[in-house]
Amino acid sequence: MNMKNIVVLTGAGMSAESGIATFRDSGGLWDQYKVEEVATPEGFMRNPQLVLDFYNKRRRETINAVPNQGHLLLASLQDHYNVHIITQNVDNLHEKAGSRQVLHLHGELMKIRSSRNPELILDADPLNPDTKLGDKASDGSQLRPHIVWFGEAVPMMYDAERITQKADILIVIGTSLNVYPAAGLVNCVADDTPIFLIDPKDVLIVRPNVTFIKKGASEGMKELVGLLSNL
Repeated sequence: MNMKNIVVLTGAGMSAESGIATFRDSGGLWDQYKVEEVATPEGFMRNPQLVLDFYNKRRRETINAVPNQGHLLLASLQDHYNVHIITQNVDNLHEKAGSRQVLHLHGELMKIRSSRNPELILDADPLNPDTKLGDKASDGSQLRPHIVWFGEAVPMMYDAERITQKADILIVIGTSLNVYPAAGLVNCVADDTPIFLIDPKDVLIVRPNVTFIKKGASEGMKELVGLLSNL
């Protein structure tokens, strides 16, 4: 019997319970840093040390973080479904939880790359994770975080759209659906595709067939597992 395809779109709320700082919430990272200083190519050109320090801190945070129950329950769905996770998060908690098919739309903290060639990507050393000024890629350029910054193209969008179009069930967890082009993925599924949206806050989604679960990632996933058994 063919497994149903579940596609999961996750955002910052997915990892909040694991202690990963969110960006947009009150007290989040964008309250502490100006976006244009640490998340744009221009900011990196002006002050590369500030940008490297910002992502070095995020990388160490990720290394020490552990998946929450929401991550683990998503991974357990692989026993009964073909699960693809499309995440806006740059941490590796889905992988730590055991999810096998994870697409990172906005890059990965545990990777670094050439600042000249976006396809020249390296794995960060978890034992020595900091990137320093003067650390060079093989093309001689300064290494930078493998993160899609504001103003840069999202190279994985085509693959994300292709995967989402094949969804029999779409699950959205911990994202405000305010960040494009990622938010537009909900429009890639057919009108009769069941959509489950897990978030304790009100999230605007103009789609038919949406079930809202107003809980955090872990409690929401517990409820969702029960609902999926009835489909």
